Amino acid sequence: MERAELGDWLRLTLTPGVGSESARKLLAAFGLPHTLWQQPATALRQLLSAAQVDALRSEPEALAAQLTQTWDWLQTAQTDGVARRIVVLGDAQYPASLLRIDDPPLMLYLMGNANWPDLTHSIAMVGSRNPSPQGLSNARNFARVLGQAGLTVVSGLALGIDAAAHEGALDSVAPGTQRLATIAVVGTGLDRVYPRRHLDLAHRIARNGLLVSEYALGTPPLSANFPRRNRLIAGLAQGTLVVEAALKSGSLITARLSAEQGKDVFAIPGSIHSTQARGCHALIKQGAKLVESVQDVLEELKIDSPADAPARDDLSTPAQGLLAFLGFDPVGLDALQARCGLEMADLQAQLMALELDGQVARLPGGLFQRLMLDC
Repeated sequence: MERAELGDWLRLTLTPGVGSESARKLLAAFGLPHTLWQQPATALRQLLSAAQVDALRSEPEALAAQLTQTWDWLQTAQTDGVARRIVVLGDAQYPASLLRIDDPPLMLYLMGNANWPDLTHSIAMVGSRNPSPQGLSNARNFARVLGQAGLTVVSGLALGIDAAAHEGALDSVAPGTQRLATIAVVGTGLDRVYPRRHLDLAHRIARNGLLVSEYALGTPPLSANFPRRNRLIAGLAQGTLVVEAALKSGSLITARLSAEQGKDVFAIPGSIHSTQARGCHALIKQGAKLVESVQDVLEELKIDSPADAPARDDLSTPAQGLLAFLGFDPVGLDALQARCGLEMADLQAQLMALELDGQVARLPGGLFQRLMLDC
């Protein structure tokens, strides 16, 4: 894209009062943005109000600075080796799946893989920002095995399940492999990382995945932007897997949008006592596919399974034998001791061994929970 063309697109998106719907009508009627400034006011008023026409015919004050910032950002790829691109509505590289959603973005900012990948094998994974240890384990393990099966994992770089899904997908890529592991659709400009603690994760995604935003550089983390980006997460994937979510979780927005787009919705059930499982249970009641293993997702998407990973449960040692008494809901020390009959010192030693091995999580309130490692 040449600098002048970029300036035309930025001018259209920055024009106050002209939203994306009006902009799409203008492009459909008159062609590329540079033709709009040449149209007489009478022609523009067929599609816009008088106030919108006046705004469109005046160059936005912020345009010059935004153009310089964006052009410089695009050139940075020559120095740090991370590709940066902008694709616009009508571009041959614009993802076809997004053309079928409500309100497709006029511009998409990309950082990472230079071109759009083949997204015929992709899955959105979303969930709670405050997940349980089991939820985090499920997200990372499911994403890793789905990645090994060749799927690109799409999520939103948020705290909790999103981050675990990205990390699991990255774990599935062997060193030197060029396969696109994951796509992070963010709610800020791509010159910012939110939350800040995910800076290293964002850098890893830029090397083995793709960061995507519809928002101009410099856009801060505004609360209204995050629900909006969910339509892109759903739109870029074949289906959506909700790992763990409360009843009012934003993840259910992504699931609804996926269903409205005619795509599969999957949900992992949890404990009936967990508030973080109720969103998934509600989805299952509404017709989402109940997921107990990766195979449930792969079968629905008609994708071959990767080689089975070896099972971790070996009950031959005392610590492993304790797993049978733990069950799958959180439990306190006293209740667990009543179940297994061990002396408290032995019980605590075995729990510590399981915790160090990543098979048991210590929860607030002195509770422990077994983590299922197979998916």
